[in-house]
Formats: sequence, C-alpha cells, structure tokens
Amino acid sequence: MPEELIISVSGLRGIVDENLTADIAEDYARAFGCFLNRQKADKNKTLSVCIGQDSRPSGEKFVDALADGLISTGINVIKLGLTTTPGVGIMTAHLSCAGGIVVTASHNPAEYNGIKLLLENGMAPPPKKAETIKKLFKNKSFANVEKNNYGKISENTDTAKIHIQKVLKIIDKNKIAEKKFKVVLDSVNGAGGPVTQVLLNELGCRILPLNVKPTGIFAHTPEPVKQNLTELSRKVKKENADIGFAQDPDADRLAVVDENGNYIGEEYTLPLAAKCVLNKNPGRVAANLSTSRMIDDVAKPAGVKVFRTPVGEANVVKAMLENDCVIGGEGNGGVIDLRVAPIRDSLVAISLILQLAADSNKSISQLTARIPEYYMEKIKFKTDYSTTKIILNAAKKTFADAKLNDTDGCRFDFKDAWLHIRASNTEPVIRIIVEAKDKNTAKKYLRKVSDIRENLQ
Repeated sequence: MPEELIISVSGLRGIVDENLTADIAEDYARAFGCFLNRQKADKNKTLSVCIGQDSRPSGEKFVDALADGLISTGINVIKLGLTTTPGVGIMTAHLSCAGGIVVTASHNPAEYNGIKLLLENGMAPPPKKAETIKKLFKNKSFANVEKNNYGKISENTDTAKIHIQKVLKIIDKNKIAEKKFKVVLDSVNGAGGPVTQVLLNELGCRILPLNVKPTGIFAHTPEPVKQNLTELSRKVKKENADIGFAQDPDADRLAVVDENGNYIGEEYTLPLAAKCVLNKNPGRVAANLSTSRMIDDVAKPAGVKVFRTPVGEANVVKAMLENDCVIGGEGNGGVIDLRVAPIRDSLVAISLILQLAADSNKSISQLTARIPEYYMEKIKFKTDYSTTKIILNAAKKTFADAKLNDTDGCRFDFKDAWLHIRASNTEPVIRIIVEAKDKNTAKKYLRKVSDIRENLQ
C-alpha cells in the first residue's frame, strides 16, 4: 500500500513520484499563493516568494512546478538555487518577500522530498495558518489570474553571502580565528557544504571536508545520529581535529563529535550554544517537549526560565517571541537565534559552539563534562493515526501518577525520568523519547511502552 503524503506544520513531505509529484507541488504552491494573496493588505500590490532547494536530484523539477503554481496566482518568484533552509528564511525577510519555500525533505532518506513553507518574517506558518493552507490545497480552492497577469520569475545568488554576514554579527570572529580550530565537516552531500566551508574559512578554521559536495547522493543515511556518523568520528580522531560537525541535508540541524572522536550528539548542540549566549546575555530560553533536561541545567546557573513547547520550530519561535527569549531550539540539533533568523540554523550553532570553546579555552569534551549527563533513547515505529491514539490513551492510564503535558502527544514527567510519546510531523511514525539519569531507569519506562504495544496485537 503506498505511503500517505504527509502534510503538517512542517510542510508537505512524501516519496518522489509515488505520493509526491510535480502536479502536487504545483497545486500546493497555488494554495500557498492564494493564502498569501488573501492575507495582503494592499490588494493592488504584487507579492514575491523566494524558492530554494537542497541538493536532492529531484529538487529542480519541484522548484519549477512550484514556480509555475505561484505565478499562476499572480505572485512573482525569486529562485535562490541551491541553499539551506535557514538561508531561505533569511532571504525571505531580506528580499521583503511575502513568503519563502524550501524544497527539502530534511533528514529523510534520499527517496523523499518535501516542501517547506515560510512566512514573510522567515518563520514557518503557525498551526492555524498551516491548517488554512492545507485546506486550500485539499479543496483545490485556487484563484488563478489571467495569463497576462501571471507573476514573473527571476534569480538571486546572494543567499550564502547574506547568511554569513548575519551569522558573523553575533560572534567575535577574531577571537575564534586566533584558535585556528581544526574542524572536520560532514555535510552529507547536502546543501550545507559550500556555505559552511566559507563560514569556517572566515572563522580561521582549518577544514577537513567530508561529504561536502552537494550532489544529493548521500554518503550515509542523512539523519545526523550516532550510527550514521562513524566515518566522521574516525576522521576526527585520526586527524587530531578539535571538533567534528555533522549537518543534515538542508543544514538546519547539527550534531557534534568531540576531539576524541566521541559522538556527543544532537542533544548537546542546543545546551552548548545556549551556554555561549547565556554567558554574555542571560535571558529566557525556549525548547520543545522532546529536548533534554540539559537545557534546564544550563539555564539554571544563569537564573533564567526554560519555556517548553510542542515539537516544531514554529512553536519554539512563537514562545521565543512571546517571552523575549535570547536563544531557543530543539533537541534534534536545531538552534534558533532571532538575531539571525527565526529558524533553526546549523551555521549559527557551529559559530556559537566555536565561540564558547574560544572564550573558555576548553575542549569540547571539557565543555560537555560540565553539563550533567543523562541517558536518552529515541525509538520510532510505523503506525497510523488511530493506533497512535490508542497507544496514547493506554499510556495515560499506565502512567497515571506522572505529571502530564498533552499539548503534543503525551509527555510524562516522573521524579527519575521523562517520557514523550507523539506522532511525527514528518514521517508516518510514532516517536518515543525517554531520558533518565541511567540506562536501567530509561529501559524500565520503555518496557512499559512495549507492553502497551504488545497488548494491541
């Protein structure tokens, strides 16, 4: 049975030419164009939308289809070419566009592609607006214009330059450059390789490139988790590098390998970046419900509060704006600094972590040793909506004594651990994340979830 096309707050994602076709992309762009036209205050104004793509070979045809859909609603299109997701967010605001579109399936395997929508400020649409766009698409509620009123298509190649300029403004370039950090960069042949190498050169780093050519033929499974980054770990150790960085294909997420070749993971990315920011400017922090308690441990000495949100960067950004947060992000390696853009950005994460290392004169392993350690396990399995609902209801009964947050699936907080069970926004799976001080405690809660699943058989 063909996999169902996923449409969520994270955009649209599917398998190329199976449930995601150029025709679907064109209709999705029409829906977005109609949504933007309805939102504009000046009905006589012609709006623009910029479009960028990661390195997946299927990207070009989807960019063309999206452009066709948008211009048919009277909207001008600015093609950015190969670029990162945060790059599109930055250019959407920089070019005063009404919106932006990124053709990417992020960390999904190569057979996938997707379409991520951004609003004029570079943010992903909040849930209510995302739902409106989804309804327009599902109902084919399009308002095309006459051909002589079609929008125009142009190109802009300044994304990398503008992105790097904005990132450099939030760090001390010279102090980082003094350290001459030796960095192994694994961009998994995605969009991040070219721009990140330019940034690292600006920061005086000695770069050891790994999978940096943006071919879209991924050298390993693209999600930046431990089992996929063994080559990076080996190279860091072999070359006596100071640090290893791993990006996902659209470069909005970052995982870290320390100077000993140890994968410290995605969960450390936000705490390390936050520590850099809080050392200089103590302020509130936002993170989603699936993010490690390490962020709370980093925030506590600074005397600041952490606001927890449903998963999805739009939710984190909303909390950041409402609570005047100085840093935010997600435990998947996504760091958000509003001084650059309201979107996850691996270039921001890289710069802040290198700044922290330069300021402290400490190695990555020394910096991580100062953050309390937890055992975390993340698992996922394919399921459908009805089964997910049954599992969540059963979990509420099983963990009735826990503190419950059900704004996004169910997060259960215990004295010795926390457990988050939720449906993914990007894959037809249910995700289960548990974190505890030790492995045995975490496994105890996972076994209870396994018992729930077995009782469904």
